Amino acid sequence: MLEKIKATANYIKEKTGCKADTGIILGTGLGGLVNEITIEKTLPYFEIPHFPVSTVDGHAGRLIFGKLGNKEVMAMQGRFHFYEGYTMKEVTFPVRVMQQLGISYLFVSNASGGLNPDFRVGDIMVINDHINFFPEHPLRGPNINELGPRFPDMSRVYDERLRYSAKLISLEHNFNLKEGVYVGVSGPTFETPAEYLMFRKLGGDVVGMSTVPEVIVARHAGMKVFGISIITDSGVPGQIVEISHDEVQKVAMKAEPKMTLVMRKLIESI
Repeated sequence: MLEKIKATANYIKEKTGCKADTGIILGTGLGGLVNEITIEKTLPYFEIPHFPVSTVDGHAGRLIFGKLGNKEVMAMQGRFHFYEGYTMKEVTFPVRVMQQLGISYLFVSNASGGLNPDFRVGDIMVINDHINFFPEHPLRGPNINELGPRFPDMSRVYDERLRYSAKLISLEHNFNLKEGVYVGVSGPTFETPAEYLMFRKLGGDVVGMSTVPEVIVARHAGMKVFGISIITDSGVPGQIVEISHDEVQKVAMKAEPKMTLVMRKLIESI
């Protein structure tokens, strides 16, 4: 695995001259941040050795290198999900490659279902913690000490300073930013009403099918992490309606400008 990670990182470095220290993973319908990047190089996933290929609608499937404000960034326009059939090692492989390339900050975004009755569809939530409901752990198996410790601490997964700065940005621009716990599940089905209720009782504020594996690996690698969710549907009793992937994308795209503003301002402030 280590050889594959190094080979992929070397290929990317040769093709792009990557100097970024900030990595971005853009979720379903959330590719608009790319428009804020002064793009210098792009690499389609299918051209990159050992890289998975995104199969989900709303995920473009390319790496983007350039500047966001005055910061060099590397952005994944489209991520990989466990429900697509990938192993957790494959889902998190791009984060390992980022680590090898010298990325020290990881920004992740996603579309999620709301569990907190105080949240509404279209709200944006900063993630302050997560609950891992995936059936396979991304660090299962022999530990590679070069990549991180056998038993990484998870008491402060999402960087407190970045979360505080995000709140200040939202206040300065007159919109409300929620904060809460993200529950990560395997999918690909949306949750049943009973499952929504269970996740809420366990302490979740939103639920989604991504993010947690990449974040665990990023913390294993010693990266500072910022996560943000757009609430695209409601799992609150009395508010649950039939939902489709198309509808999730539409809501995500509508709320995206605020998310993009927060991410851009945060990255520029690092």
